[in-house]
Amino acid sequence: MDDTAAARLNMVESQVRTADVTDLRIQDAMRRIAREAFLPADRAYLAYADVEPEYAPGRRLLRPRDVAKLLQLAAPVAGETALAIAAPYAAALLEACGVAVTRFDGEAPDQPPPGAFDLVISEGAVAEVPATWLAAVAVGGRAAVIERRGPAGRAVLHVRTAEGLGRREGFDAAPPYLPGLEPQAGFAF
Repeated sequence: MDDTAAARLNMVESQVRTADVTDLRIQDAMRRIAREAFLPADRAYLAYADVEPEYAPGRRLLRPRDVAKLLQLAAPVAGETALAIAAPYAAALLEACGVAVTRFDGEAPDQPPPGAFDLVISEGAVAEVPATWLAAVAVGGRAAVIERRGPAGRAVLHVRTAEGLGRREGFDAAPPYLPGLEPQAGFAF
């Protein structure tokens, strides 16, 4: 076993399984997919650490624990379609679980098509989920995001039914905000 394979195994055993991630598909995908492939060469050494390494300016991968828990909260099903927003590693994990993934960087002029996806997921915090992301969720679909308005945030699963959107909170997390989706400064008395 080479060093990176050993590091992947150690990541799953020490950061993922200990965080109550029991979905074996997610664990297996994390053991197989080279997380360092999503990072620049000068940051590859951070791939399996308990950090949010930057892969592009203003863009970071979630901590291994957080991405695993977010995927488990989303409960992907083989054959579903997903929109991965600024989420290259999560997209690869979803593909390993049999989900067809479309990638979107969140800054492109084109908006995701309404009702087109069973699952929407993002690897970064947002102060408020953009309405276009929620509109992209099909009836019966979910959006798994981390909402944050201060030093701490919560993973939230938004579920679309024929009657509208429901909301279920998951675990605590505090990843960096996606650029442009930070809380807006306001005036308060």
